[in-house]
Amino acid sequence: MLNGEAKQEIQKLFETLQLPDLGPGPRPGIKPEAELKKHLDKCLVDARTPFEQRELISALVLLWHDHLDAAHELAQEIDNATGAFVHGIMHRREPDYGNAAYWFRRVGKHAAFGEIANRAGKALETKGEAELARKLTPGGEWDAFAFISACERAARNSASDEERKTLRELQAIETSVLFDWICDQHG
Repeated sequence: MLNGEAKQEIQKLFETLQLPDLGPGPRPGIKPEAELKKHLDKCLVDARTPFEQRELISALVLLWHDHLDAAHELAQEIDNATGAFVHGIMHRREPDYGNAAYWFRRVGKHAAFGEIANRAGKALETKGEAELARKLTPGGEWDAFAFISACERAARNSASDEERKTLRELQAIETSVLFDWICDQHG
C-alpha cells in the first residue's frame, strides 16, 4: 500500500488545467515527461513502492499528461489485469479502439469496475444522462466496451460537445478510481 504522503504528492500531478482529451492530446498545461518521471521516481522510491505498483502509477500519470508512448512502454510490461487496464486506456486514447477492446478483454472484470460504475452512475444521474448511464453502467456494472464505443462515436463527431465533456469526466473518474485501487491493493 502506498503511504498517504506519497499518494497525496502524486495526486497533485492529476491537477491539470483541463481533463485529458479522449484522444491523444497534447493539451495546454501538461508537464514534460522528464519532469514527471523525476517527481514520480522521488515519491515512489522514497515510499519504497514495489516495482509493479510504481510502473502502474507512473503509466497512469504519464497518460494523464498525454505521454502515451511512455505510458505504453510501462503498461505493456505488466502482465496482469491492471496492466491490461492501463494498456487498454492508452489504446483507447491513441485512438485504436479495436486494440483497446482487445486489452479490455484481457482485463476481464476488474475489481475497480464496481467503484467506477458507482461514481460514473452518480455523475451521469446528476447530469440527467439516464440513457448514457444505462449504456455504460448496465445493472450497476461498468461496461468498458460501451465506453470504448462511446469514445469512438465522439471521435467521429457524432457526439455533442456536452457528451464529449461528459465522457472526459468519466475518463477522469476511471483514472481516479484505478489510481486509488493501485495505491490501496498493491504492496
